[in-house]
Parts: sequence; C-alpha cells; structure tokens
Amino acid sequence: MKKILIVCGNGLGSSFMVSLKVEGIIKKLGIDATVEHTDLSSAKGMSADLYLGSRDIIMNLASENRNVAGLINLLDEQELKKAITDYL
Repeated sequence: MKKILIVCGNGLGSSFMVSLKVEGIIKKLGIDATVEHTDLSSAKGMSADLYLGSRDIIMNLASENRNVAGLINLLDEQELKKAITDYL
C-alpha cells in the first residue's frame, strides 16, 4: 500500500481539505493508498511515497529520495490527479 502525505504550513486547514480531495481521487482511480496530512516540520521526519502541497511549502522537502509534487492550485482535481498518477 502506498502512502501520500499532504503538507501545509500548520498541518490543519488546507492539508486537511486536500487530503479529502485526494482520498476521492485515489478511490476513483483504484489506487491502494493511505492519505495523511501534516505540517512542514513534522513532514521532514516522515516517510511517504508521495508528498503533495503548495509549491512554496513542498519544495522545502525536495530531495533525491522523495517524490515531491508542488501544486499551483491545491484543490484542482486535474492537477492533483496528474501529480498522483505521475508518481504512483
């Protein structure tokens, strides 16, 4: 099972809304994955198959060991779907 981590500044508002949207998308696509949301500081110590968040926040997690997708519009279903299918 894959793990998708949604990251925002505080780990509450926007990451929670995006996680709900992502859960719907992976269900439609038939992808077996868990979705969690968290803040940037906590995300640095967490492992996941895909990290999603706004470009300005998520690029703080960029490394050669992480699949990181920076989003322009956090709630755009097509952008989320593309990020998920590109990395999982």
